[in-house]
Amino acid sequence: MTQTYQTTPKSDGFFMPAEFAPHAGTWMLWPQRTDNWRLGAKPAQRTFTEVAATIARFEPVTMGVNHSQYAHARQMLPPEVRVVELSNNDSWMRDCGPTFVVDEKGEVRGIDWIFNAWGGLYNGLYFPWDLDDAVAQKVLEIEKIGRYKAPLVLEGGSIHVDGEGTCITTAECLLNPGRNPNLSQAVIENYLKEYLNVEKILWIPRGVYNDETSGHVDNMACFLYPGTIALTWTDDKNDPQYERSNEAYDYLMSETDARGRKFTIHRIHQPNPIYIQPEEAQGVDKIEGTLPRQPGDRLAASYINFYFCNGGVVVPIFNDPHDVEALQTLQRLLPERQVVGVPAREILLGGGNIHCITQQQPQGRTK
Repeated sequence: MTQTYQTTPKSDGFFMPAEFAPHAGTWMLWPQRTDNWRLGAKPAQRTFTEVAATIARFEPVTMGVNHSQYAHARQMLPPEVRVVELSNNDSWMRDCGPTFVVDEKGEVRGIDWIFNAWGGLYNGLYFPWDLDDAVAQKVLEIEKIGRYKAPLVLEGGSIHVDGEGTCITTAECLLNPGRNPNLSQAVIENYLKEYLNVEKILWIPRGVYNDETSGHVDNMACFLYPGTIALTWTDDKNDPQYERSNEAYDYLMSETDARGRKFTIHRIHQPNPIYIQPEEAQGVDKIEGTLPRQPGDRLAASYINFYFCNGGVVVPIFNDPHDVEALQTLQRLLPERQVVGVPAREILLGGGNIHCITQQQPQGRTK
């Protein structure tokens, strides 16, 4: 049985490494909710398969699957992708999976946060979420990795770290009353410092416009290297995102990281606004208690929701005029990696993107 520690990662000398540090592999979950994914989740499953196959070119991938979908997923996924039975409510491994931490000797452990479907009964996106809340512990059991059970509602998509003491998040998300309504910003910050073992938290005010996760930072901004941040951007002053991106830019430019460095910020222009089409909305089952998908709803599309893997970067693209520029800019900024675009509208229709459906397991040695 996996050991559960009563201490914190910081007290034991563990810290969360940056996503761009070496990985042992990637974890994902298989989509099947017909009240979130259109046409019985078949289009989403094809896209998840392409994402998994692309990542598998760079590092090992494990796909967690509900028992009813095991044979189907095993047949669709390439043989190099490991498929394990792993009960879940939906397929957002970034948010319900463990956050892995390492120490200087290379031991890997995992943080099991509380997951409440992005807001619980206050403003969560579905009910129940009990299977998702158990995913992190099960992943750690499979990997025989020690566990820290954190007393904080938190999703992995709401934090980014540089591996050198700095964490970025958004106040819009972490201070949302659906997460930890009884905890002050100072208390939440202290928990982040104890569990991620960081020294400085940067609170970007808001995330991407109309992001149903209450503005996860992974759609808004991310570290390319320590001291270097990519930020989603628009030049259209009439777009609601314009104010949000400028606000974030001004905030980050006025701040330093944990080591006192000023930030270099690269602005990545967002795709043109993307809206749910009538035929896309019609393909989603209407079930009480889940977020409806309405024709004309604007989706929170962003190229920042990409995923680092060993030697690669997997970027969502949208058949948009800005796709090529985003890929070329990221390739120029990350010359040591191969930047690969994957058409990702089907993931976006479900409320997230490539970063949201992946979770990195850092390289290290396990006990």
